[in-house]
Amino acid sequence: RGLYVVLFGAICLAAQVLLQYTRYVAVLKWTALVLFTYFGTVLMVKVPWGQVAYGLFVPRFSSGKDFIGIVVAVMGTTISPYLFFWQSSQEVEDLHARPQREPLIEAPRQAPGAFRRIRLDTYFGMAISNFVALAIMVTTAATLHRHGVTNIQTSAQAAQALRPVAGRFASLVFALGIIGTGFMAVPILAGSAAYAIGEARRWPVGLARKPMEAKAFYLVLAVASIIGVLLNFLSLDPIRALYWSAVINGVLAAPIMTAMMLLASRRDVMGAFTLPPGLKLIGWIAVLVMAASTAGLVATLLM
Repeated sequence: RGLYVVLFGAICLAAQVLLQYTRYVAVLKWTALVLFTYFGTVLMVKVPWGQVAYGLFVPRFSSGKDFIGIVVAVMGTTISPYLFFWQSSQEVEDLHARPQREPLIEAPRQAPGAFRRIRLDTYFGMAISNFVALAIMVTTAATLHRHGVTNIQTSAQAAQALRPVAGRFASLVFALGIIGTGFMAVPILAGSAAYAIGEARRWPVGLARKPMEAKAFYLVLAVASIIGVLLNFLSLDPIRALYWSAVINGVLAAPIMTAMMLLASRRDVMGAFTLPPGLKLIGWIAVLVMAASTAGLVATLLM
């Protein structure tokens, strides 16, 4: 296992450093297709859709720490702080990769088309990711939870959720999903850290740059990737690690979103592109919801 983990980490790091940016982004998009396996699973298993619909639109609330922890974790995977850095940085990367694009504050004439593209990309990405997440939850509930499996500690146990579709190849399909999402997650997680640190330190940053043009940026990228690989050699429950990382993301989201909302509302920062009233209202509601869920989790942990 250790050899495979090291090899996988090396491949991910080498792809980020050696592949041309536009080509690497295209590869990442295609690897996401394996996640659609869960849609097939949902159609194959017996799902009480009436209960699913009722639970979605009339949820039951609890004051227990487990329930609130799950709420914070789900929010942390939906509104992940690192995605703020990643998406904005990729927009800048596209400026370098496509010379016809210019920074909007310098070329406001491009704003309508750029906003339409960004809006469509964001809405489509959010919809697909949330439908995939819902399919995973419904599949797991209809297979593992229905048979009393409520404490998953290994990926082999989680793979059983795919057995209705993949049969004895469930582990293989699950592995392909993990590898596909890994190829997306590693550059996003490590890259977000490199972008955040590099931009804060005003270093040259960007995957479109050659390694010698952004040495510190690629050093942070390499260190973050190596740390991720080394974590696999610790005696950690991978499922619990995923859960707590999602909780941490949920806790960190509120202050980052607050700073983002304040900056996006300042004309001296955004120029003519400050947040319109509708988006500002939705943004602050999201901040309050994230902050309230985090406060609830802290309160239950201290009780």
